[in-house]
Amino acid sequence: MPQTRLFFRLSGPRAKHAYSLLENAFDDEGLPLSIMEIDEAEDLHEISVYAPDEPEPVATRMRDLLSPFPVSAEIESEVLPDIDWVAHALAGLKAVRAGRFFVHGSHERGEEHAGEIPIEIEASLAFGTGHHGTTSGCLEMISRLVPRERPHNALDLGTGSAVLAIAIARLAHIPVLATDIDPVAVRVARGNVRLNRASEWVETVAAPGFHHPAFAKRKPFDLIVANILARPLMSLAPAMAAHLAPGGSLILSGILARQRWPVIAAYAGQGFRHVSTLHREEWVTIHMKR
Repeated sequence: MPQTRLFFRLSGPRAKHAYSLLENAFDDEGLPLSIMEIDEAEDLHEISVYAPDEPEPVATRMRDLLSPFPVSAEIESEVLPDIDWVAHALAGLKAVRAGRFFVHGSHERGEEHAGEIPIEIEASLAFGTGHHGTTSGCLEMISRLVPRERPHNALDLGTGSAVLAIAIARLAHIPVLATDIDPVAVRVARGNVRLNRASEWVETVAAPGFHHPAFAKRKPFDLIVANILARPLMSLAPAMAAHLAPGGSLILSGILARQRWPVIAAYAGQGFRHVSTLHREEWVTIHMKR
């Protein structure tokens, strides 16, 4: 059945506030939502609600909910083709090799080379198939760092598809806490963990921030991987310091190359030192050590 995408644009904190209102309103109906930054300089975000069946009642509710915002009359719509989006996405995706890892869909199962660790991730509602430069950079950094430092307790913050948590668990056989603010992502992550036989090591939790009790229960971590965005990473620097063991390592990504030094400066202010940076396309992955 075709879906209609209803979308609008907002900048600054109002975007996240509007997204939260819609998420709470449509949660019981299971309508998918998304928020995407489309202009970093202006902090502009596009927020979408995907409506099956009749979109107009959903659009009307959106206008009512958004009446305090300057977008209530500016909700746009587009009809999405009635196709199998997972199959469509996978048709153009080839497996990714990054470090020790072979990240693939079911259509390339069993095609890993000798010595590679296969991770099966299907295209889905959660980010993280390994194709983005930030994900492949993190996988490469994990391959380098984990055998050398031998961490015993890891955190994958903003786990998305859980590909990074699975990578750590499959490589090191250690407990990994995988968290995300999005419950949909956590459900997808949990399924991927089971699919890759990593449930023994990986715990998936929907957690909006470091105040969630799961962090206090599991800290200190001697490895934290966070593939998010530069601004949230900078604001999280004090909390990262509070949850990382002395001598522990951070792998930070979701960072454009031009944002590298402000991120490093934010963590240097919390007692971290820069160890190395990997470049993938216009993105960087940074290794910091406490």
